[in-house]
Amino acid sequence: MTLQELYADIGEDYAQALRVLRMEKLVDKYIRRLPGNGLIESLLAAGETMDPAQLFEAAHAAKGNLGNLGLANLAAAVSEITEEFRPGHPRTMPDEAVKAKLQEIASLYDTAVKGIRRYEEENP
Repeated sequence: MTLQELYADIGEDYAQALRVLRMEKLVDKYIRRLPGNGLIESLLAAGETMDPAQLFEAAHAAKGNLGNLGLANLAAAVSEITEEFRPGHPRTMPDEAVKAKLQEIASLYDTAVKGIRRYEEENP
């Protein structure tokens, strides 16, 4: 499996990752780090307590990382949480909708991680 095939397999944007990181070697390096970086885990943990500050901080950190990696679908879902909990902005989503969005993020992340693991197995 190539990096391009990985991105196609998980429904994400390899060309965007290459535009940002500029070298396939860097895309490879950083996509392999995604499962261990803890950003999505922190976001999902913040969702358990529904703490607005923690949700914003975790989502904001994850959004940038995901965008740089060309994980546009995952970044877009995380961005909704970022904007929902941005300090100074009124909330528009009920807690149930936030939890549903977090479940969507968990599902997208799980798909990405499974793809990355397959990629790593084929490209040690």
